[in-house]
Amino acid sequence: MEEEYIKLIFGLKLKQVRTDRELSLFGLSKLSGLSKSYLNEIEKGKKYPKPDKISILAECLEVPYDELVSLKLDKNLAPIGEILQSKILKEIPLELFGIQESTLIDIVSNAPSKVTAFISTIIEIAKQYSFSRESFYLASVRSYQEANYNYFEDLEQAVLRFSKRYQIDLNKKIKASDLEDILVEEYGYTINNSEISSYDELESLRSVFVPKSKTLLLSEDIDEAQRAFIYGKEIAYNHLEITERLYTFSWIKFDNFDQVLNNFYASYFAGSLVIPKKQLTSDVKAFFSKKRFKINDLESILTHYNASAESVFQRLTNILPKDFNLKNLFFLRFSYNKGSKHYDLNKELHLSKQQSPHGNEINEHYCRRWVSIQALNNLIDQNGTLFCDAQISYYPNEDKRYLVLTAATPDPFKADNFRSVSIGIHIDGQSKKKIGFLDSKALKQVDVGVTCERCAIKNCKERQAPPSVLENTVKDQKISETVEKLQQKFNT
Repeated sequence: MEEEYIKLIFGLKLKQVRTDRELSLFGLSKLSGLSKSYLNEIEKGKKYPKPDKISILAECLEVPYDELVSLKLDKNLAPIGEILQSKILKEIPLELFGIQESTLIDIVSNAPSKVTAFISTIIEIAKQYSFSRESFYLASVRSYQEANYNYFEDLEQAVLRFSKRYQIDLNKKIKASDLEDILVEEYGYTINNSEISSYDELESLRSVFVPKSKTLLLSEDIDEAQRAFIYGKEIAYNHLEITERLYTFSWIKFDNFDQVLNNFYASYFAGSLVIPKKQLTSDVKAFFSKKRFKINDLESILTHYNASAESVFQRLTNILPKDFNLKNLFFLRFSYNKGSKHYDLNKELHLSKQQSPHGNEINEHYCRRWVSIQALNNLIDQNGTLFCDAQISYYPNEDKRYLVLTAATPDPFKADNFRSVSIGIHIDGQSKKKIGFLDSKALKQVDVGVTCERCAIKNCKERQAPPSVLENTVKDQKISETVEKLQQKFNT
């Protein structure tokens, strides 16, 4: 049994017995002769008392010594013991959010039946929806991004230091060949461009890194922008001196949370390198300053950098909150297989708050009026390589409007597969100050919902399913109102 676990259990039992006796820490300190701070450390699971001090506590609290040191918990604390033994708290990256495990234990111990029931419910929901450890880790990283408005100054500065050290001109388009030279000459990499393609089962991978020989295997199918991004990530691992890392891209295996978090750091570094903050900020200022919206202006920004449309949109989520104070925004990525009726929302980020368009795990139909979905269909119809679009999405139920910018591209690794990335900016006082073209007639405003099952828009030609969830909600509300009237009628 882990020593840490034993300390926590003893502390929880001591606190429970003390509170059952209606004693404060101060009171127990006077009775036992042990300092209040020492007792507090014990109850928080930071210290475990010696046998003579346990005897004193047992006598003061009128509880048998063996019962006090037993690891068996009563029914109120039993769920906490199960949580501790399951080591689920070790799976939660509490340190990212400045939370100490002992603090969480203290919260749980103050209301054990309520909090443990809540945690147990969350675990059960996770099981029902096949919420894997991978999903949990990704959700944790996403929360970390949201808590920091997806901007990390230390990584931005690391890129500037790197560019100065290796004389990379961030005012020019970064070429993959420049980054490859650094990997080979500075870090001793060997680049292999053919091996991955020899294995059919690796067709979805863009790269594999073999640490012992420092060999970077690259897919033959990647383009110049993808190559530059992969090189940027490899440089990040070396420049930031990261050892806990993932070895494939896209990643298929991980051993701990640090690997997933460091993958995010490396990706952020790569994005900041190939899409420099100063240049993108300047481009966006020029874009936002115009009174008339032109789709060509958006396309110009996306093609200005040696980066994919997704990388540029992701980078926008870094600089918009920081340099434009536009914090109420979301990022969505959809994937779509030609001929399918299903659109897969497989990446999302919400800054400041949970905006209206968001993912669901209940097999409902996303609103077909979203420009994110329409762009995919238009790209296929035009048989193009890039389709950009924008609209003002209005959510009638919430009376909220978002400027949504979208880019759709073919999936380079899957035939007849396509993806769209979108960034949505809440239209409020701040965005009206920063964006000059919000009233442009070139921007269409469209009433939208989240899913068809929850949408109240009538006579919608794009509807894929009846508003069943909404109808049930309305029905339940009417029942509740009728019951309330009956209560009032017969309450005399």
